[in-house]
Amino acid sequence: MSKNTYKLTFLPLFKEDLLETVDYITNTLQNPKAAHRLVDDIESAIDKRLESPLLFAPYQSSTTREHPYYRISVRNFSIFYVVIDDTMEVRRLLYSKRNIDALLE
Repeated sequence: MSKNTYKLTFLPLFKEDLLETVDYITNTLQNPKAAHRLVDDIESAIDKRLESPLLFAPYQSSTTREHPYYRISVRNFSIFYVVIDDTMEVRRLLYSKRNIDALLE
C-alpha cells in the first residue's frame, strides 16, 4: 500500500496567530510553561494530521471556498488548514470560543 506524502506550509497569518497566543499565555496569563506545552501539542497535532490530512470531514463553513478548510482541535484552539495538491497549508489558529465563521471569512 503506497503512502501519500504531503508537504507542510504555514501562512504568515497562522504564525501571527500562534505568536499572539503564546504571547498572551506567557505575558498576560504569566504562564510560560502552559504556552510551551500548547506549542508542543499544536506541533504534534499538525505532524500527526500530515500523515493523512484528507481523512477527516471538511469544516462546515458558511463560506464556499475553492479549497475547503479542515480543522484540528487542540485544547481550546482550532487549527485550520487546506490541502492543495500535495501540500497541507496551515492557515489559522483560533480560540474555539470565538466566532470562527466570522474570522475565517
